[in-house]
Amino acid sequence: MQEEVILVDELDIPIGKMEKIEAHQKGILHRAFSVFIFNSNGDLLLQQRALHKYHSAGLWTNTCCSHPRPNEDTLAAANRRLKEEMGITAKLEHKTQFIYKTVFDNNLTEHEFDHVFFGNNNQTPEINPVEVENYAWVSTEKIMADIAENPSKYTSWFKIAMEKLF
Repeated sequence: MQEEVILVDELDIPIGKMEKIEAHQKGILHRAFSVFIFNSNGDLLLQQRALHKYHSAGLWTNTCCSHPRPNEDTLAAANRRLKEEMGITAKLEHKTQFIYKTVFDNNLTEHEFDHVFFGNNNQTPEINPVEVENYAWVSTEKIMADIAENPSKYTSWFKIAMEKLF
């Protein structure tokens, strides 16, 4: 099944739609979201991206991230993907948004208007192996220290979000 993304301008106003891989090949700005789930200790649930992903395979990142489908509310999409990728639910709250652009070695480009959502949950994730290789609960302090020491272990958008948020 072909996935389409919502093309947006720099104010996040929809201007069209495009097949997901084509948008990444052309580096066209599109809507995305990143979910950050914290447990009652304040630890962040990280996921390691599946080893077969088309970019950033095996890298560590926030709890879940993806794109809303055309005509899908961004919060609804974030809830849908949180359940699909990590097998959990949470009450999500919009925290911030930012635009970033990263060019990968395989000539794909992430150019995204990224909406960041926070939520709380203490459940043990039931990861979807198609999307996720592994997970870990880690304090934001340890994450920031490890990003400084080992930046190549983490996705580009996660490093940008962590710098903006913490």
